[in-house]
Amino acid sequence: MDYRIIWTPRSLETLEDALTRIAVDNPTAARHLGERIFNQVSILAQFPRLGHVFHELQRDDVRETLVKPYRVIYRVHDDRHAVSILTLWHTSRREPMILPDDSGSSISP
Repeated sequence: MDYRIIWTPRSLETLEDALTRIAVDNPTAARHLGERIFNQVSILAQFPRLGHVFHELQRDDVRETLVKPYRVIYRVHDDRHAVSILTLWHTSRREPMILPDDSGSSISP
């Protein structure tokens, strides 16, 4: 059974901001990046543990997959057969120390 993909408000806002910023100078690049991110995330429905454990937290349920130049950070909910996309993080930025979970509270080490 495929896992359901849930985009948190923060993840959608981050994605929209990034694509809007890129589209100002290069709409084609923004469209391609958006397609690559959505394609990679859709694979998580069948393979939710495809990404690596998010090393900042060392929790098996919080993972990341790379869609250069972004890290897609997500949480696997085996009990609900769901994957929550928590945020997208540009690889040039420092790692987030605290992440939002899908309920709006925080996940911390």
